[in-house]
Amino acid sequence: MVGAHPFHMVGEKYARAVMEAAGAAPLLIPALAEELRVDELLERLDGLLFTGSPSNVEPHRYKGRPSDPGTLHDPARDATTLPLVRKAVEAGVPVLGICRGFQEMNVAFGGTLHQKLHEVPGFLDHRDDETQPLEVQYGPAHDVTLEPGGLLRSLADADRVRVNSLHSQGIEGLGADLTVEARAPDGVIEAFRVTRARSFALAVQWHPEWQVMSNPFSRALFAAFGEASRERAQSK
Repeated sequence: MVGAHPFHMVGEKYARAVMEAAGAAPLLIPALAEELRVDELLERLDGLLFTGSPSNVEPHRYKGRPSDPGTLHDPARDATTLPLVRKAVEAGVPVLGICRGFQEMNVAFGGTLHQKLHEVPGFLDHRDDETQPLEVQYGPAHDVTLEPGGLLRSLADADRVRVNSLHSQGIEGLGADLTVEARAPDGVIEAFRVTRARSFALAVQWHPEWQVMSNPFSRALFAAFGEASRERAQSK
């Protein structure tokens, strides 16, 4: 909601990352689950980016306990994205998930989430300090270890990279048919791919869209997503 009216919107940083690093034209898909003709939509799309958001997936979607009062949710987005993730992967549409999109993809494949990772013994506090300037909030926070044989390992040509960290939720149980691509120092899963996907299907917990053109690893990630999308466009 913006004022008294519902809006469908996307952050400019995501749109610019798609344009500049993936080399594609960003188009917003409204969260109108019942009205969307998903099969027709997927026939027209070359790729799908599931972005971050201030809201969290409603816990009843993964049989979690009710959220604390004041937690932001977006049931219309859940109703749109959760089935769309599975159908897109099955249709061979390239998919990239970021932050909330990462959590959506895990839930769509039957996974579960910690709602407050910082309150779970043994885990780091992965939240950002919202009192700081954006450059600090989105600045490098910790390393992630990239799994041998994974797509991210090949893109980075290294066994670890440093990423930002702006999330309070995290994966508790990994969804079916998902393979870990990266972990934080405390063991939290920070990236995964859909194991038997016909095309690019990967999600990351951090925010590679932030100042993407100045980060070679982030740029390579979006470029790989863009290349997979172009291959789909040429095959149609």
